[in-house]
Amino acid sequence: MSTDSNTMTKAEIIERVYQELDHKISKKESASLVEEVFDAIKKALEENQKLKISGFGNFVVRHKKERTGRNPKNGDKIKISSRNVLTFKPSQVLKKAINKPITKPTKSAQTTTKTVSVPKVEDSGKKEVKSTSVKTSVIKA
Repeated sequence: MSTDSNTMTKAEIIERVYQELDHKISKKESASLVEEVFDAIKKALEENQKLKISGFGNFVVRHKKERTGRNPKNGDKIKISSRNVLTFKPSQVLKKAINKPITKPTKSAQTTTKTVSVPKVEDSGKKEVKSTSVKTSVIKA
């Protein structure tokens, strides 16, 4: 599992492939499959090929010419060498998928109340049990 809950690692992708294929192939074969896909993508980009993945997006390697820039600290002119940069443009399908409206609980959501006993310590050292109500919402699927 990754340390950042918003980051998916290659190991997690391998695990997801393994799960999605209902364990029909081994984890080692899942890892090999993922590696092969990444290697094919990498090779295509190294060869300056435009990579189009339907429903996902386009990867394009662009060449940037040498240019003059400025050092932001002192304003001195510096030479920025020519280089290749990788750009990604998401497909409309991917854009729609990541921009789904956030759903809020509706009136059809059930609200339940649970009573929880919470110990309370008084100054005299005696423990007194006090009841506290906690409301939780459960959304029907």
